[in-house]
Amino acid sequence: MAIFALFCLSVFVVFCRICSQKTDKAAAYNCSMEYLDRYIPKEYLALKINFCKRRLEQLPKVKLCEYYVSGVAVKRITVGKHRYNLASATGKKFYEIGIERKKRERQLQIYQTIWDSHYNGEPLTECAPRNITRTLRVSSDKRVTLNKAFFDSLENDANKEQPKYKNYYFNGIYYRSAAERDIAIFYTEMGIPFKYEPNITLFGLNKPIHTDFVIYIEELDTCIFHEHFGMKDSSDYLRTTKVKYGNYTNAGLIPELDVLFTHDVEDMPFDIRYLPAKLNTAIYGLTLMPVRHGVIAS
Repeated sequence: MAIFALFCLSVFVVFCRICSQKTDKAAAYNCSMEYLDRYIPKEYLALKINFCKRRLEQLPKVKLCEYYVSGVAVKRITVGKHRYNLASATGKKFYEIGIERKKRERQLQIYQTIWDSHYNGEPLTECAPRNITRTLRVSSDKRVTLNKAFFDSLENDANKEQPKYKNYYFNGIYYRSAAERDIAIFYTEMGIPFKYEPNITLFGLNKPIHTDFVIYIEELDTCIFHEHFGMKDSSDYLRTTKVKYGNYTNAGLIPELDVLFTHDVEDMPFDIRYLPAKLNTAIYGLTLMPVRHGVIAS
């Protein structure tokens, strides 16, 4: 009788695991369906897929199991043949790894479904994740690396010098124009972290500027600046554009690679569909940059 009960319990456990796996796959599929009508630039999508695949190759498979010790249920982290107490430092580390692995598996299912829906063949292998070492010149003898640490150091919505009209609101921030709000929505929908008007120090300037957007590309561990010109007067537009181009290049940044420029003038109104192409070009260019002495040329 005891053996039969144990057999029934084993069958029930297996059944629950199968149902859980089906539920997870169904959830990922339904989530993928929500994204199918959303355009993600081809090269950027390939980069995301290749990044998820690489991370899954790097991350160990982690299981959270429950064991009974002297009749008391104890949770253990299982990695291969090793078990760790969930409350231990090692156990907590592997628990976080397990969370990331599930996140990457879910992302990969979503991105792969989108790719299969829009494109033929396998994702572009040349769009491979790599740590891009791009730097910003902040003084005559100092450069800072445009990585996650730099991005995290930036204060969001830091421009207190120029007041804003409270007309264009999105996700806790008032933007200076409808176009800037559309740009913020675009980056949010793409899952790209950004800071709006942070303080940026550039070589050659007496005080920090407030770049419209600084975005962070996780798959390359680098930042890209984005300036949006929304002036309607052509003379002001040309003068400000020339000055900002000069400021960024003087600080060692390459236009349309490290810095994106979008425009909204009377004879050339801004269209948000223009931004994915510019972003895609910049990301593709960064993935193909030559490597010199172990780092990406900057």
